[in-house]
Amino acid sequence: MATDRLSTIFAALADPTRRAILARLTTGDATVTELAEPFSISLPAVSRHLKVLEHAGLITRNRSARWRTSRLRAEALREAVAWMETYREFWDVRLDLLDDHLRRLMAAPTPEGTTT
Repeated sequence: MATDRLSTIFAALADPTRRAILARLTTGDATVTELAEPFSISLPAVSRHLKVLEHAGLITRNRSARWRTSRLRAEALREAVAWMETYREFWDVRLDLLDDHLRRLMAAPTPEGTTT
C-alpha cells in the first residue's frame, strides 16, 4: 500500500517510543545502545523503531568506524508542522467565537436580575 510522505511522518510520530527517541536526539547524535537506555525493550526493537523513523525521513543513520549513530532531521518535522499550521486560523476563529459566546453568557442577567 503506497502512502504519502505526510502519512508516513505522522505514522512514525504516532508511537510514544519513537517520539521519545526523537526527543533524545534533540540533544545530539546517539547510538542504538544509548537510545535504548531509558526503555525496557530490546536493542532489536529499538532498531526497528529507528528504521521507521529513518523511512519517514525523521532521522539519518551514519556508520563511523564500528559505531552507528542516529541524527535528528528536523526538515520532516517542518512538513508536519506546515500541514498543521493550515488549520491554525480555522481553530483560532472557532475559539474566538467560543470566547465571545462565553463572555455574553457571563454578562447575561440571571432570573434574579444579577449577572453571572
